[in-house]
Amino acid sequence: MNIAIVVQRYGQAINGGAELHARYVAEHLARHGHVEVITTCATDYVTWRNDAKPGLEQINGVQVRRFPVAQERDPELFGRRSDCVFEETHSLGDELDWLDAEGPTSPALIEHIAAHAADFDYCLFFSYRYYHAYYGARAAASRAILVPTAERDATVGLAIFRPLFRGVRALMYNSPEERAMIQAVAENDDVPGVVVGIGSDVPQNPQAARFRQKFRINGRFAIYVGRIDKNKGCDELFEFFEGYLADSTNRLSLVLIGQSLLPIPQHPRIRHLGFLDDRDKFDAIAAAHVLIMPSYFESLSMVALEAWALGRPVLANGKCDVLKGQCIRSNAGLYYERYSEFVETLRAIEQNPWLNGALGRNGRQFYRANYDWPVIEKKYLDMFERLRKEPSTRQMEPLPGWLDRRRQDVPPGEDVVKRLPVGPALDAAGDTRRRA
Repeated sequence: MNIAIVVQRYGQAINGGAELHARYVAEHLARHGHVEVITTCATDYVTWRNDAKPGLEQINGVQVRRFPVAQERDPELFGRRSDCVFEETHSLGDELDWLDAEGPTSPALIEHIAAHAADFDYCLFFSYRYYHAYYGARAAASRAILVPTAERDATVGLAIFRPLFRGVRALMYNSPEERAMIQAVAENDDVPGVVVGIGSDVPQNPQAARFRQKFRINGRFAIYVGRIDKNKGCDELFEFFEGYLADSTNRLSLVLIGQSLLPIPQHPRIRHLGFLDDRDKFDAIAAAHVLIMPSYFESLSMVALEAWALGRPVLANGKCDVLKGQCIRSNAGLYYERYSEFVETLRAIEQNPWLNGALGRNGRQFYRANYDWPVIEKKYLDMFERLRKEPSTRQMEPLPGWLDRRRQDVPPGEDVVKRLPVGPALDAAGDTRRRA
């Protein structure tokens, strides 16, 4: 079996998001056949600068083929085009211009896929919203499997992506909420799809004491792991946690791990450790009292799954349908939607050892049942076998023509998303939701 994994960036130094998701899947599917990763030379998701050399290399035993990005992102141009398609009535041409401005634009990568798609049994495209997935899936439509990693933001409301969701052979969803959202926006219920998620290479015996000694951290603490960014809800996290610290009876500190794009509050009980390697990261999660996930937009929280794998409870932003749904399904986390709920739920986890332990035990069981690697691998292999038996009859809708590209009748992406069902998807079909 020959599998292509197509993703916008790839490498060991990229330790989060869809790119890490793609690397984990590539390395685990390589146990069952030949895997080749097709990606760009970019390593920075802001500029898409060509930092790596084009051509072939091996990463953890997987062959990686890189292609140059045609131009770096122009932030001002991308901002203007984003305002247009997200907030104003516009045309399909405006959306395609937005896609080019978002990047990473690599015509050479698409040309390679078009010429060599037949060399692979299936091509897995990660992250629907980028150039490589939109045009690459069209170039390999009869073999294209989409791993959309879609979040509930205005991008999923853009009209150009609905034919993509309807035209691929299959979709591998991250969560029931992601599936319900995409099926609502694209009406693609007939396309084969399964909720898979992602595993993680969690160590069997992380050393909490080693972390405390190395970083000289005493006492109990909550932890945040990931990019420290307004888009991840970290500005609200800082506001809420500083309010929590104003009460001297609250004893938790806050430890932050990851690259920061925001100023870190100057408080003796808020500490930023920066980027850590996997050993230190897992040691830190094992040492923590609770993991906080403040993001409003997720397709799946890998770090929440890692915390549960290590028996740690999670406190999540309940305004994110995916995080709320994960907490409810696992019975391994609490969630908040406002400051008062943040403080009280954090205090409950801090002050109630029975609750803390029960949430952690539930999380470990939830992870093993749904996200251990044998479970994840089997879902991919079962889908490959299903598609092998089912003939490919679905046709990708053609790109819009000259007139359609110019017709100014496409609603703003934000308006489309506002009309989609909201709330966690709690049943097996992922459809127990209410309309916005």
